[in-house]
Parts: sequence; C-alpha cells; structure tokens
Amino acid sequence: MQGTSNANQRIARIAAHLLPSNSQMMEGSSMNLGWENCRAKGASPGFKVAILGAAGGIGQPLSMLMKMNPLVSVLHLYDVVNTPGVTADISHMDTGAVVRGFLGKEKLDEALTGMDLVIIPAGVPRKPGMTRDDLFNINAGIVKTLCEGIARCCPRAIVNLISNPVNSTVAIAAEVFKKAGTYDPKLLLGVTMLDVVRANTFVAEVLGLDPREVDVPVVGGHAGVTILPLLSQVKPSCSFTPEEVNYLTDRIQNGGTEVVEAKAGAGSATLSMAYAAVKFADACLRGLRGEAGVVAYAFLESQACSASQPCYLDVHVAGLEKAKKELAASIQKGVSFARK
Repeated sequence: MQGTSNANQRIARIAAHLLPSNSQMMEGSSMNLGWENCRAKGASPGFKVAILGAAGGIGQPLSMLMKMNPLVSVLHLYDVVNTPGVTADISHMDTGAVVRGFLGKEKLDEALTGMDLVIIPAGVPRKPGMTRDDLFNINAGIVKTLCEGIARCCPRAIVNLISNPVNSTVAIAAEVFKKAGTYDPKLLLGVTMLDVVRANTFVAEVLGLDPREVDVPVVGGHAGVTILPLLSQVKPSCSFTPEEVNYLTDRIQNGGTEVVEAKAGAGSATLSMAYAAVKFADACLRGLRGEAGVVAYAFLESQACSASQPCYLDVHVAGLEKAKKELAASIQKGVSFARK
C-alpha cells in the first residue's frame, strides 16, 4: 500500500505542475497534495509571463525560449488547441520557470490573472500572396477578445503584441483598453523587433561585421513602407552608397515576404520572429527589474518626434511621410473595427 500511496503522490505533483485544474485530484488523501502546496507556485524569483497563442508556429519556439529566460519565474501557456502537449513538452526543460497550461476560451482569465507581461502571437500566419491586411478580418477579432481578458485580469501588465497586422491590432488593443478605462500607452507595445534584428543582420552583411556588433534603429510600424530603418544612425558609425541604402531599405521592409516566399506556402517567419520577440520581452523584463539604459524599439503611441520637436528623423523625411500616410490608414482601420 505504501508504494501505491507514493505513486499517487508523484502523479498528483506532476498533474498540479502541468494542469492546475487537476490540482485536487488527490483530495481526500493523507497528503492532500494541491497546486498551492507544490512547486508549481514558482521555483525562482522573477516575473510572471503569459503567452497567448502558445501552441502556434511562433508560440511554440517563443514559449521554449521564454522558459530559458532566468527573469521568468512562472510561464503561462494559453491557446484554444494543443496547449497540454506544448506545456508537457516545455515543462521538462530543467530551467527555473514553472510552466502551466491553459486550454480553451474558458481558461483565458485564469491564464492572465496576476501576470506581469503578456505576449500575444495568436492568430493565423501570412501565406504567399497575402498582405498583412489580408489577415485583418481573422486576427482582429482574436486580438480584441484576448485584450478584453487582459483588461479584466491584469490591466497593469506590459502587453507585447505580435499578431499581424500589428499596425492595426495595436490600435484595436488600445481601443479595448480605453473602453475598459485601463489604457496606458507605455504598457501597450507592438513588437517590431524582428525589423531591428533583420536590419542588424543585413547591414552587418554589407559592412562585413558581426551582427551582434551592429545596432540599427528601426522606427515606425511593422509592414512595408511603415518600417523605417534609420541608416544614418547605425552604430558603429558608417556611410552607405545610394545603392546600398536602397538595397538595405528594400530588404528590411520586405524581409517578411522574403521568408514567406522561401517557405513556399509552408508558413511565415516563425523562428526569427520568436527569437526577436524573446529579445524584446527580455528588454521589457529588465526594465521592470529596474535596470538602467535598456533601449528597444516598438510600435506605440508616442509624441517623441512631433512637428514642434525636430529630431534625426528629419534626414529621413521622404520615408517618414510615406510611413505616416500608411500608418494613419492602418490605425484608423483598427480603431473602426474596435468601435463597431
């Protein structure tokens, strides 16, 4: 009987670790092992992070990489399909963060309660011939529902929004939070880090440098001409020929299409997006920890460069004007959807 009891206790610990809904499966036993009494509280000091869309093409590698981040103590994985398998798989990694899985819309609030950072890669990917706007009708509704949950359960969490089209989905999220009375522009960030990662890589190739030694500021949105690489501000300081500027700008702005076409219908940029998203999330967590000098680029509401405050964007005025026109239309599209 002792062997059976020990086995049941081990099963209860594993069940509580993976699926909190099973935490009372041993209720009535002598040990009464529940989730609140086991390691699934969180094994290390750090932040609580939720990934919404964790079972998708971006969500799975993103979840794996976030499990490796030492600043994460609890990692909640939410999706409408396949979450238990992803949770079980990633939970076996011997890192400090404890993983909990949440399956289905009825578990959204539980997944979000108490989170410090929420990362949203949920939605359908882009396919050959599709623009980011083609994704709008599907992904817009998904983002709206998820952000309503954030407003209810963790209104002070930082939100990293990956779901495309980012230029519109950030506006949808902002309207949801405004309606709920929880909007803070400093907490809602459209993830454009992949554009920065690509810019660093492509510029390094042209200069013959290690990409880790290159820093290219990229501002604006996350689609086509709204992606504005500030090639005049590259570090280390350098200069480019007009041909190099045109080549680099075009490749940075169309890097997503390059991957979609190369995958020939098998998907979009999932692995590099996951890498970039984790790089950006890490910057957010380091900022939350109080670390000074953390700099990252994102798509958010800002008055950092207004007509009354000239800045180095002035040397990129032609690209800026194109970006502003395109962004205005994309933002309005998101606002109109959210207000329907």
